[in-house]
Amino acid sequence: MSNNSRVKVGIIGSQFEADIHAESFRIMPDEAEVVAVASPTPGNAEKLAKKYGIPRVFTDYKKMLAEDDIEMVTITAPNYLHAQMTIDIANAGKHVVCEKPLCMTLEEADLMIQTCKQKGVLLMYAEELFFTPKYVKAKEMADQSAFGKVYMVKQSEKHFGPHAPWFWDVNLSGGGVFMDMGCHGIAFCYWFFDRPEIKNVYCQMATHVHADKTKGEDNSICIIEFANGAVGLIEDSWARRGGMEDRIEVYGEGGVTYADLHMGNALPTYSEYGYGYAVEKAPTTKGWTWPVYEELWNYGFPQEMYHFARCVRGKEQPQATGEDGRVVQEVLYAGYKSAGEGRKIDLPFQPKGIKKPIELWLNAKE
Repeated sequence: MSNNSRVKVGIIGSQFEADIHAESFRIMPDEAEVVAVASPTPGNAEKLAKKYGIPRVFTDYKKMLAEDDIEMVTITAPNYLHAQMTIDIANAGKHVVCEKPLCMTLEEADLMIQTCKQKGVLLMYAEELFFTPKYVKAKEMADQSAFGKVYMVKQSEKHFGPHAPWFWDVNLSGGGVFMDMGCHGIAFCYWFFDRPEIKNVYCQMATHVHADKTKGEDNSICIIEFANGAVGLIEDSWARRGGMEDRIEVYGEGGVTYADLHMGNALPTYSEYGYGYAVEKAPTTKGWTWPVYEELWNYGFPQEMYHFARCVRGKEQPQATGEDGRVVQEVLYAGYKSAGEGRKIDLPFQPKGIKKPIELWLNAKE
C-alpha cells in the first residue's frame, strides 16, 4: 500500500461513538476514509452509512474483516465485546483502534496486546483526552516548566448518565461511572505526568440517583498517588444534572491553570423556545444554555483518528497504546477494591479470576 494513500477504515458499531468516529474521519479526511460499517442490529449500519456516504454495510463484523482493502478497524461496541473483537481484527491482519476502556479484565488486556504483537498490527487505545486541544496546551505549558513542579492534576467529567442502555448493565459494561468515565481521568493523569510508576489508589463510590436502573456506581472519587510524589484526583458522576461538565485543574509550586472543555468556545444563550442541539448530554435547549461550536474538534476526536491513521502508515508512533489501556485497567481494579474495603490499594494489583472490575466493590458490600 502506498505511503501516501488514504488508510481504509472499517467501523464496528453504529450508534453514538460510531457516529463520532465517522464524523471525525470526515472532518480530517487527508489520511483515512471510512469504507465500511458493521452492526448486528438491522437498519442501524445502513443509517450511519447513508449519513456519511459509507459504501459497504455489514451485520456481521467478521464478514467486514474479510474485506482485503480494509487496513484499520475501530471498535465502538460495548465493553464486554472489545477483547474478542480485537483478537478477530488482529487475526485478520488489520490494525485496531479500541475505544475506552480497553476491556473487562487484565487477562483480556494481556491477550489483546500479545495477539496484536504476534500478528504485527497496532493496538491503539482511543483516549481522546491525549488530543484535546485545551488539555494538550496545558501539558505543553507544564512541560515548559510554566508551573514549576506540578504536584497535583485534577480531571472531572460529570453528567446525568450515558446514552446507550448497555452502560447501565454491569455485566456488559464491567462497572458504573468509574469504569465508563474514570478511565478517562486515570489515563489523563498518567499521561500528563509522563507515565510514572503508580504507587497506590484510593477510591470512594456510591449509587445516589440511579439505583433503579443499575447496580453500578453513579458517582466516584479517585486519588492516585504516583511514585514521584505527584497526585491525580479524578471525579466522575452520572448523577449531575444540568448537562455535561469536563474540566481539568493543574497545580504546581510556581503556577496553576484551569481548562473547562465546554467554556471558552460556547455561546451564552437564552431561549424561550429551544433549538436543535446545544452540547453533548444537555437535557434541554430552553432557558439559559451554552451551545458549543466545533464540538468534536474541541474534544480531540478528529485529531485522534488522524493520528492513528498516520501511525498505520508509519508516519507517527502511537501516542495511546494497548499498554496504556492495561495500566488503566489495573487502576480500575484497584479503585473498585479500594472503594469496597475503604483503604488504599498498592500497585501492582492483579487479582485472578475477576470477570468484571466492579465485582471488587460489589462483593465487598455483600
